[in-house]
Amino acid sequence: MADKDTSDLLISMRGINKAFPGVQALENVDFDLRYGEIHALMGGNGAGKSTLIKVLTGVERPDSGKILLLGKEVSVKSPQHAQSLGISTVYQEINLCPNLTVAENILIGREPMKWGSIHWKKLNTQAKEILLRILGIDIDVTRTLGSYSVAIQQMVAIARSLEIEFAKILILDEPTSSLSTHETEQLFGVMRKLKSEGVGIIFITHFIDQVYKISDRITVIRNGTLVGTFDTSTLSRMELITKMIGRSITVLDEMLKTKAETVKHIRGENVLQARELGQTGEIEPFDLDLHAGEVVGLAGLMGSGRTEAASLLFGLETPDSGSLTIAGKRVEKFSPNASIKRGLVLSPEDRKAAGIVDDLSVRENIILAMQAGQGWFKYISRQKQEEIADKYIHLLDIATPSADQIVKNLSGGNQQKVILARWLATNPQVLILDEPTRGIDVGTKAEIQKLVLSLAEDGKACIFISSELEEVMRCSHRIAVLCDRKKVAEYSGEVDQNVIMHSMAGEL
Repeated sequence: MADKDTSDLLISMRGINKAFPGVQALENVDFDLRYGEIHALMGGNGAGKSTLIKVLTGVERPDSGKILLLGKEVSVKSPQHAQSLGISTVYQEINLCPNLTVAENILIGREPMKWGSIHWKKLNTQAKEILLRILGIDIDVTRTLGSYSVAIQQMVAIARSLEIEFAKILILDEPTSSLSTHETEQLFGVMRKLKSEGVGIIFITHFIDQVYKISDRITVIRNGTLVGTFDTSTLSRMELITKMIGRSITVLDEMLKTKAETVKHIRGENVLQARELGQTGEIEPFDLDLHAGEVVGLAGLMGSGRTEAASLLFGLETPDSGSLTIAGKRVEKFSPNASIKRGLVLSPEDRKAAGIVDDLSVRENIILAMQAGQGWFKYISRQKQEEIADKYIHLLDIATPSADQIVKNLSGGNQQKVILARWLATNPQVLILDEPTRGIDVGTKAEIQKLVLSLAEDGKACIFISSELEEVMRCSHRIAVLCDRKKVAEYSGEVDQNVIMHSMAGEL
């Protein structure tokens, strides 16, 4: 464990406690941040990371404990107060205005004025200087923010957060979840520059490789309690995983063993058959077969066409070429409702926007698709709802105080499990899982991967989509590779990872 040195602390949080109805979110947690360090905050879904950050940034008030900023005790009353204290946060969902220019986004609310109107020339000049001074990047600040990549948008959000010159603390919440490898390296370059200038950075991520690439220290929280703070160089990856989930785990060995056992359950019949299925401008015509008891992975880089293929198969979009056959019957009507009635369901990529219904309970979210399938005039009784919810809460080990907990109060991983429970309750034959483990801790990720293979063992057919190639390889019996919105290759059996990567890059 790292030695405690209080001489260079930007932040010192001591004995932080925070409880919500039925949940002790934080219990006597300590956390320190030094000048010029990148400090990774790690823990499973529901561990308390987000609550600790909310306490630090004034979103939540602690029940007890204290926060010291530059050695002086402070009471952070709101996010605006935190900003005035020099604490800036960039969230996973970029809260900027894509229709405004880069310059407008950076200086919104602080625009230079001339004769009662915005001084546009000065605004653009100042924004350009801020980007160069803080991040060392030179871009056209008069272009709309939405015309730039997600990586540039992240950097604009950082520049806006640090535009106040005394901002010395930057919190990055899952900043790389939507970035390519190249864009992630760009962001890391910015983080290293800020670190060299004395900025303290709290880095929250589920990507363990990135933690070891960029961070100086790691603090691990589990079940609302502090496990410890460690120098990154002295903590092995396996030790980190063990501390995060509270037990040792050999994910790869277990997954490979499970996959080998499920191969024998693959049956000959085609439950899904796509032939030259495509949509102009979205995805080029492709073929795809899926058998009962089989998991077919879709691998590809962001924008490769994986989600577009899933949308066509599920009926979110209507193809303008080719055919789709489900369980031997040709599909004539493409719509989500028709697909659900055929026994084909989709767990969407964006669980916030298209998955959970925030203000409904866990129970109501789980029975939603089943109720829609029966029709709203055939109401599922409260007793039956509770039986269904309890069954899947137990089956998927959903961490919730009760089935009546509002779903938005659950961690991301448990929200993902609620979505899976919703579709499993409809007893589907084909599941399309689009990024089912994105933003989920390693322990929960392994549980969901095992669940996918156990569904295959029960005769279900799954299409598994993930940005993490190793995950696709662990879970899939066959892998279809997409690049530039077309299917370019398909592999089965043992295949070298480098071969698939070359296919993903369009080099084979």
